[in-house]
Amino acid sequence: MYFRFFSIMTRGLAAFALVSLLASSAALHAQEPARSSASSTLTSSDQGTHLVPPTQLDQQVQASTAARQKQVQDLTQFLSTPQAEKAMKDAKIDPVQVKTAIPSLSDAELADLSSRADRAQHDFAAGVLSNQTLLIIILVLVAVILIAVIH
Repeated sequence: MYFRFFSIMTRGLAAFALVSLLASSAALHAQEPARSSASSTLTSSDQGTHLVPPTQLDQQVQASTAARQKQVQDLTQFLSTPQAEKAMKDAKIDPVQVKTAIPSLSDAELADLSSRADRAQHDFAAGVLSNQTLLIIILVLVAVILIAVIH
């Protein structure tokens, strides 16, 4: 009986010690910074402490948006060529559905497909690719676009 009482007391004291230790820990207390009317607005010296200035972030967003729009336009233009239209019609794929699916691609997928389309168009213009090879590339691009949009 003495052992049981001692065991319960030990556990209770240990639990009390842990709870009081955690409750009094300065790291767990929410600390609110001191606010005054003068510090509530950003001053010019505060703006210089940002790691990346807002204007630079704005420029990066605009550049990224412009690059994405160019990739969408290039891929849409490539799929609007007579060879691409013929390849999609031969495969019984709706060209309008493919073209409307292009903007919903992720940035990585869009960049990859756009570079493939540019390379294929350049190689075809240089005479490296035949019509059949270009048609196969177009069908692969269309398949990748449709699969990416469905998933």
